[in-house]
Amino acid sequence: MPRVIQSPEDFHIIAENIHATRIVLLKGKRVTTLDDGTLAVTYKVESGETEYLKVPPAYKSTQYYEQGNVKHFMIAMQKGIGGDPEEREEGAAYVRWAVRRQVLAGARFLDVNVDEVSYELDVQKKAMTWVINTVQGVSPIPPSVDSSSPEIIEAGLAEYDGRVGPPMINSLALERLETLDLVKQYNTKVIVSAAGEEGMPQDAGERVENVRKLMEAVDAAGVPRSDAYIDCLVFPISVSHEHGKFFLDAVTEVRELFGNEVHITGGLSNVSFGLPKRKLVNDSFIQLGLEAGIDSGIVDPVASKIGEVFTLDTESLGVKLAQDMLNGNDDFCANYIQAWRDKNI
Repeated sequence: MPRVIQSPEDFHIIAENIHATRIVLLKGKRVTTLDDGTLAVTYKVESGETEYLKVPPAYKSTQYYEQGNVKHFMIAMQKGIGGDPEEREEGAAYVRWAVRRQVLAGARFLDVNVDEVSYELDVQKKAMTWVINTVQGVSPIPPSVDSSSPEIIEAGLAEYDGRVGPPMINSLALERLETLDLVKQYNTKVIVSAAGEEGMPQDAGERVENVRKLMEAVDAAGVPRSDAYIDCLVFPISVSHEHGKFFLDAVTEVRELFGNEVHITGGLSNVSFGLPKRKLVNDSFIQLGLEAGIDSGIVDPVASKIGEVFTLDTESLGVKLAQDMLNGNDDFCANYIQAWRDKNI
């Protein structure tokens, strides 16, 4: 089957950055110490000026800090729902900055996840409401409301005013079929996950079978197939050299089953976790995904520039080694890692 899309403009980017899980390294370039000793995450606004998201002193007692990580969006969200007026604006300004960057990079939807803000459902719902309200104040594209909890998803959908088009739900799964009620009630697009009722799929066949069952439910509910974004699930190839191939094979089969009626997507950068030169691996994987039949990705559009993927030199040594690895032909990623160690890529 030929490529479903022929240009970067047709690729549906679900931008993944506004997540409470996202980290910057404590010793990385974006973390600094201000003159008064306050730790802060730096970011540059459109004027070129550097702004700061201050890290609360209490954060230094967390496990995340001890591990050398700063969960910057979690901090922004916590400031937004629990700080004084100045802190609330500080958190909102950081979220607005992230929105503008991803929109300028070509995003179609902005994925928002607040699950790690707190273990308390009421706090999570409050955070989702705040983030959606903050995002829709500046965004020309709709949100993708992302959570493992239907209650948190509904809090986000209820807050969204619909001014820039239907929102998206991330995600519908066999273990959460009740999410279909929200899809119908709020007239949303929906990410259809290939996850099983009792865990993650082990190969391409399980992915396809889970998708087949879910799409039967989607069809029965009267949801247009064009509103479905099927996530064939990407896992790191550093864990198993077959994970890339399982995803690509599932994409090919799902596209054959449902044709061009559906969108096919996935968290594409997951594949490179734990590997060097992640951008090379990610771009190489997206290119293979396009050939297999994806027309969408849950990605960071600032880091993964889809236009560059369409002009990728597939004859270069780096891309050849990466794609051989991604196709399951490099046990333990040994050839790729050796080439990196030898500075050949």
